[in-house]
Amino acid sequence: MSARRVATAEAGSEERDRGMFKDRVRQVAHTGLGPLVRLLARGRVGPDMLTVAGLVLSLGAAVLFLAGGFQWAALLLAVGGLCDLLDGEVARERNVASTFGAFLDSTLDRLGEAIVLTGIAGFYVFHLVQLVADPSQVQAELDRGLESPRTWFFAALTAVLALVGSFLVSYTRARAEGLGLDCRIGWFERPERVVLLIIGAAFGVGNVMSIALMLLAVLSFATAGQRVLHVWKHSRVEVPGSRDPGEEP
Repeated sequence: MSARRVATAEAGSEERDRGMFKDRVRQVAHTGLGPLVRLLARGRVGPDMLTVAGLVLSLGAAVLFLAGGFQWAALLLAVGGLCDLLDGEVARERNVASTFGAFLDSTLDRLGEAIVLTGIAGFYVFHLVQLVADPSQVQAELDRGLESPRTWFFAALTAVLALVGSFLVSYTRARAEGLGLDCRIGWFERPERVVLLIIGAAFGVGNVMSIALMLLAVLSFATAGQRVLHVWKHSRVEVPGSRDPGEEP
């Protein structure tokens, strides 16, 4: 058996073990959303429409984050996440699933996530600039028990790191699969990232959101690391001439 087939078989075994819980969650979600999916399908709502709606909601959430409306942004993120769940289900219900639809879904998901995290980072940076422009606000905020300028800076930096980590999670899988290796491993994928952001934002601007951003960054990098380790482990035996090591997707 070739190295790639062995890697694929082993990866499949790991994925089955890891995915049992997620499969149960998906099944529950599928059952619960069934009536809504059928209603949308009968209403001629296409999956691409839901995908684009999810992006628009992400844009709205980013604007609200930038303006400091974290709790309203959490609501839009939740509705956008629902659209993300529904587009694939509606595509299957209407039997219109396509390669381009899957590509569009993944692409707009990455874009939406980047826009949201940019909005969050922008809020912290903007507030930090305001404090620099008017130092008297610093003491006023400290007197009210609010955060110091250093905290705002680290929150902005953490949001940027979370953005980098989220893209690494997606890229490592895409690059591995482009080389013929199954890489559907790692617990912290997009659904978990969105849920964590919603929970953090629901508590408004404060310590909970800061902790959520730190977890988002750390767990995203950890998941990307899992995938790098997985690919390293299953690609040590290469088929000569199978690929150009420097080739990018």
